Amino acid sequence: MSTSSPHDPPSAEVAASEPPPAAGPHVRSEIEPLRTVLVHRPGAELARITPSNMDRLLFDELLWLEEAQREHDAFVATLQDAGVEVLTVAGLLADVLADPALAAALIDRHVTATTCGPQAVGRVRALLGEAPTDQLVEHLIAGVTLEEVGAVDGLVAAASDPTQALLGPLPNLVFTRDASAWIDGGVVLSPMHRTVRRRETDLLRTIYRHHPRFAGAPVWFGDEPTDPFPATFEGGDLLVVGPRGIAIGLSERTTPSGVETLVARLFDAQVVDRVVAVDLPKVRAAMHLDTIVTQVDRDAFITYPKMTRAIDTYRLTPGPDGGVHVEAGDGLMQGLAWAAGLDHARAIEPALGSIRAEREQWNDANNTLALAPGEVIAYERNVATNEILEAAGIRVRTIPSYELPRGRGGPRCMSCPIRRAP
Repeated sequence: MSTSSPHDPPSAEVAASEPPPAAGPHVRSEIEPLRTVLVHRPGAELARITPSNMDRLLFDELLWLEEAQREHDAFVATLQDAGVEVLTVAGLLADVLADPALAAALIDRHVTATTCGPQAVGRVRALLGEAPTDQLVEHLIAGVTLEEVGAVDGLVAAASDPTQALLGPLPNLVFTRDASAWIDGGVVLSPMHRTVRRRETDLLRTIYRHHPRFAGAPVWFGDEPTDPFPATFEGGDLLVVGPRGIAIGLSERTTPSGVETLVARLFDAQVVDRVVAVDLPKVRAAMHLDTIVTQVDRDAFITYPKMTRAIDTYRLTPGPDGGVHVEAGDGLMQGLAWAAGLDHARAIEPALGSIRAEREQWNDANNTLALAPGEVIAYERNVATNEILEAAGIRVRTIPSYELPRGRGGPRCMSCPIRRAP
């Protein structure tokens, strides 16, 4: 029989068997082995997309939730099979919101008189405040409807049908790349361009501020007390192409003022010293930089030439007296090679006039997620593009892709790398 007290310190043998603390965030590459990633499994928020609200919620189609979940589970299984630690937004948020004070503060920020009307705000806050933590997390992501709150007075209730959202759903949260992006050991909290996505960023801000996994991590941009609009930025426009260089898209959702603000802060903190800014077509098919180009090996990028052959680029470097110095670039591939610190970068691309390539690009054929140099995850439906990658020496792990591409996001969009390391 043991004679040790319950209060005795653990023996050396027991202590040695305990898992080591998790390594901190670190992203200095697009293609070094992926160690830790953040994802969000789609939930009830997708079921709240309707024909009448899908445009406002930034969806082109209605997704079959259960199939989207099965496909996302297959994506997570592929990551785990490759040895990647997979964290979830809901899991981390539940950890943080187990603290009643943090939960109350978050509820107060998200449920206001201007979001649901002064007559309903108290009822919505009470519903969330009394909910168990897992239900609170679900409501913060899936939203709250009038029928869930019950009968309330006020114009908002009188002029709305029972399915009216008093707290809007966040169906785009499945694309976790956009709301935050890690560079080195710090994070960019995306000041989102579209109002319907801005609560996503605050959920991530809450996690990164208060979860012990991210203690002390600096915030490069997006933690200001006031809304920086129109200086907007979204994580899908950022490629960490080299240890000292990044590429950023000037897209329909990431503005020049947003890029310049972020880059000035990264230069000031000496995080990077070379940035290529890529002026994308302002169209739905080129929503972010990673919809037309992603890095798949140390010197290789999958690109969509119909959009990349004739776009302007700019080279950004630290100014002699601080700030940002800007020069005209000489093309996408040259700019990517320069930012990555390479003498040359190769483009893996389909035939320029290929109808099949255009169809597959719409379904995020170029939106690959690198697991390691020369190894990526891609949607199985993009057969021609995957064949081109494999012919170029890239190993392609495919995942099911019947429903998820309808949201206009691929494997890279659905992942926020927290740590990459050789």
